[in-house]
Amino acid sequence: MKCEIRKIAVWVEETQREMGQQLAHPTRKAVAVAVIANPFAGRFVEDLSALMDIGAELGGLLGARCVAALGIAPDDAQSYGKAAMVGEAGELEHAAAILHPKLGAPLRVAVGKGAALVPSSKKMGSVGQVLDVPLGHKDAAYVRSHFDGIEVRLNDAPRAGEIMVAVAVTDSGRPLARVGGLTHDQVEGKDGLR
Repeated sequence: MKCEIRKIAVWVEETQREMGQQLAHPTRKAVAVAVIANPFAGRFVEDLSALMDIGAELGGLLGARCVAALGIAPDDAQSYGKAAMVGEAGELEHAAAILHPKLGAPLRVAVGKGAALVPSSKKMGSVGQVLDVPLGHKDAAYVRSHFDGIEVRLNDAPRAGEIMVAVAVTDSGRPLARVGGLTHDQVEGKDGLR
């Protein structure tokens, strides 16, 4: 692996009841986070291709960890998202380099397709700060029931010279979703929209 990983954390959030209602099917979100050394911390570098390559490695690794944590087949994943937070010696473009050019393709392999764009967020932060990972349906952006998110926070990351990278995967939409739009069962998954 090209990146220097200090730690990986994985967990699953399962909602069984919402607003006093027992859910027929619990909603589950998995998130996998890697804390890596930022090879460009503290200096300006024009060529960020090394971070792009790290993004490709992490997309597959973290996506597979999420699918495994949910205990599902890759094709059973319904939504996904990605986020990165750079420590104070980094720059926002370092997070963008990890997330955008190459992370998506291996993540799509890990979740058995993924025709829709992978929702993302990036920020600069300090140790213990919360990072929000947005979620959207993996094959159709118009599935409103899957517009969601999950928070990640590690008490010791990101340190100044680190980047915290997170991938989230779900096997369902929001609990008690009822704002209309395309349903999961109506997805065609051809154009990333429907």
